[in-house]
Amino acid sequence: MKNVYFLSDAHLGSRAIAHGRTQERRLVNFLDSIKHQAAAIYLLGDMFDFWYEFKLVVPKGYTRFLGKISELTDMGVEVHFFIGNHDIWCGDYLEKECGVIIHREPLTCEIYGKEFYLAHGDGLGDNDWKFKTIRTMFHSKTLQFLFSTLHPRWSVDFGLEWAKHSRLKREGGREPEYQGEKEEPLVLYTKDYLKTHPNINFFIYGHRHIMLDLMLSHTSRLLILGDWIQEFSYAVFDGENMFLEQFVEGESQF
Repeated sequence: MKNVYFLSDAHLGSRAIAHGRTQERRLVNFLDSIKHQAAAIYLLGDMFDFWYEFKLVVPKGYTRFLGKISELTDMGVEVHFFIGNHDIWCGDYLEKECGVIIHREPLTCEIYGKEFYLAHGDGLGDNDWKFKTIRTMFHSKTLQFLFSTLHPRWSVDFGLEWAKHSRLKREGGREPEYQGEKEEPLVLYTKDYLKTHPNINFFIYGHRHIMLDLMLSHTSRLLILGDWIQEFSYAVFDGENMFLEQFVEGESQF
C-alpha cells in the first residue's frame, strides 16, 4: 500500500521570500523523494503566491515545480490541487498541461477506508469582515473578467506586489501564532461541522501556516499543515497511521 501526502502554502514566486529559488528546489526535492512511495499527493492551496491564467498566457517561472508535478502525474500519481486565497484564478492550464485534479471547494472523500474533509481553510470560521469582503471580490466573475482585460505586464506585477504587501504587513512576515482551541477559527469551525458530520476521521487544512495536530474525539483528528516557507512540513497517511512531519533533505522519507 502506497502513502498519501498532504502539503500546502509554498507561495512560490513570492517577492517577500528572499530564498525563493532555494525554496522551490527544496519542494521539488521533496516531491522527487516520495514519487515512488506516493499513491496521491494533495496540494491544499496557496502553492503559488499569485497565479492568474489568461486565455493564452500564464505567469512565468515555477518551471521546476510544474515539471515535477507533471512527472508525477505521468507516473500515475494522483496530484490534487486545491485553490487557495492566493491562487484562486486557476483555469484549465494545470489540468491540461500538468495532469492535476483541480478542487475549487472543500472536498469530502474516502482514503483507505477513512473519511477525510480537505480544504485550504480560507473563509472557514473566519469572521474578519475585511478578509471576507476581499475574498468575495476575488471570487467575483465580473471582477475577474475586468482584471483579465489588463495587460499581463501590469496585472501580474500588481498581483505579486499585492501578495508581497499582504505578507510583509504581518509582524515578521508570518501568520499569527496558534490562538488555542477556544479562539482558533478553523478549530471552532471544525468542531461545529463535526456535530453534523461525526463520521469524518481527518480534517486537514492549509492557510494558517502553523503546524497543528489536534484530537477532536476518539475518532476525529484535525491537522493544519504548516507551510513550505519556514516549516517545510507535510502530513503522510499510510493507510493506518497519520504523521505530521518536516522535510529535512538527505533523510529517507515515508
